[in-house]
Amino acid sequence: MGADIPEVVAAGAVRDWSDEVDVVVIGAGIAGCCAAAEAAARGVRVLVLERAAVAGGTSAMAGGHFYLGGGTAVQIATGHTDSAEEMAKYLAAVSPQPDMAKIEAYCADSVEHFEWLERLGFEFERSFYPEKAVIQPGTQGLMFTGNENVWPFRELAVPAPRGHKVPVAGDTGGAALVTNLLVQRLARLGIEIRYETGATQLVCDETGAVVGVRWKRPPEQGTIRAAAVVVAAGGFVMNREMVRQFVPVLAEKPYTLGSSYDDGLGIRLGMSAGGVIEHMDHCFVTAPVYPPARHLTGIVVNAHGQRFVAEDSYHARTAGFVLEQPGARAYLILDEAHLEKRDFQLVPFIDGWESVAEMEAALALPPGSLQETLARYNTHAANGQDPDFHKQPAYLDPQDRGPWAAFDLSLGAASYAGFTLGGLRTTVDGQVTRAEGAVVPGLYAAGACAPSLAQDGKGYASGTQLGAGSYFGRRAGRHAGERALERLRAQ
Repeated sequence: MGADIPEVVAAGAVRDWSDEVDVVVIGAGIAGCCAAAEAAARGVRVLVLERAAVAGGTSAMAGGHFYLGGGTAVQIATGHTDSAEEMAKYLAAVSPQPDMAKIEAYCADSVEHFEWLERLGFEFERSFYPEKAVIQPGTQGLMFTGNENVWPFRELAVPAPRGHKVPVAGDTGGAALVTNLLVQRLARLGIEIRYETGATQLVCDETGAVVGVRWKRPPEQGTIRAAAVVVAAGGFVMNREMVRQFVPVLAEKPYTLGSSYDDGLGIRLGMSAGGVIEHMDHCFVTAPVYPPARHLTGIVVNAHGQRFVAEDSYHARTAGFVLEQPGARAYLILDEAHLEKRDFQLVPFIDGWESVAEMEAALALPPGSLQETLARYNTHAANGQDPDFHKQPAYLDPQDRGPWAAFDLSLGAASYAGFTLGGLRTTVDGQVTRAEGAVVPGLYAAGACAPSLAQDGKGYASGTQLGAGSYFGRRAGRHAGERALERLRAQ
């Protein structure tokens, strides 16, 4: 597998084409299926290559959140006001290097995309889940899934819930419903998904334009001629060499979230044709301390006994700050009055102590540090204030009724899990770009191999990947289909 860049095949060297279509899509996850559907809607011939024996990819493993807003039917039905402008303000605020063309397009088209998803054959439940959770336990159609209510973002954009969940109970399998419906749509459109068939190299003509794909399905192999190729082959979290090179924190202790085919091949294929990469050093990593939401009234401290993040942050934001602390050590501290259960599946309970001083010594924190931090927090929390991190009043409560408990958020103790966020740089229409900014003619990318809205874990919101993957997959397929039509007209 490795991190090697495949060699490009010269079109002039291809003696025999196994297939000739208009658009080839590499990968049958949510981005690839959306791209294929939109390309075919333009009346062109589309072929999808999928290395696995079934469609879905990593998308099918997701819980089913789509980050959508601007006034969707679910938002309106549940009494939540939102606009494309406020949504764009928020996404820009949480992005280290906001791509405003992509953000503004996504937000402006969010309601239309919501309606397109529902036309696949399901309906988001017109209901709201008010608690702070990783995902709704039931089928509620809407909840807050990011840092919209967290300072400073709540002051930079009007908060609104935008996590639209597919109506499947529980925290897994929701996105599989959408993928299955997409596969059914592709079948109705007459699109073949060629399973257990992997793309191995791109084919380029003498101008550098991508004009095909070489494929392999042992013992067979061949070369497909096409006017456009859409790469939607996932991220690189399963490629150890690439992870060590770009995001070494993921190579240390976190569990990897992805399918076995998230090996970065799509990214490397794009690079082989001259595409450049971006945000490769960023990743999503998390070990949620909630639910229960009541535990967010506690404090999270580092090895110096100091707070470093607003505890009401989205779980990946908190985790992102944890990993930046000395030794990646951190602890959640609660008093007995706010303790709802004594164990987390992901964040282990350490112990309880009759005094803060005893806890401080047991955790090997500097003498007096935790006592001072907790005393300051308690004094302000009693007045409904948090001048240090501006935590929401709903999660401000003094932790002054001992004994006190500690949970271990440290890397290596908590069960962190993560996936990569970097990939090929693209235009708003999914065209892969070169270092100087020009596009690679005929080459598109979407989904986890082409970052769009999600640039780092701290700014991530649940639903970003499925929402952006499906939306920008559609745009890539649409543009690829139009390119194919232009080529056909020119013949």
